[in-house]
Amino acid sequence: MAAKLKKGDKVVVLTGKDKGREGEISLVLPQANKAVVEGVNVAIRHTKQSQTAQGGRIPKAMPIDLSNLALLDSNGKATRVGFRLEKGEKVRFAKTTGETI
Repeated sequence: MAAKLKKGDKVVVLTGKDKGREGEISLVLPQANKAVVEGVNVAIRHTKQSQTAQGGRIPKAMPIDLSNLALLDSNGKATRVGFRLEKGEKVRFAKTTGETI
């Protein structure tokens, strides 16, 4: 099945502690049905110092379930994603505006 949300998409969080916050997807985990969104669902990770990296308390964006995310359309509103064929090619489109993504 084709992915409805992909890396680089602008999304809004629908539920949870970060409800209403917007961000860009930096990583998609299709096996776990989750995605990492910049600045959303941030947790503090305690990291031990190594020769290459500074240690301490480092904020890290944790994965959030794909069902809790919605794509932002050109108007800045949450939309669902649909698929259609255009010139023999399968493309994603925003259900609210009908625009190709």
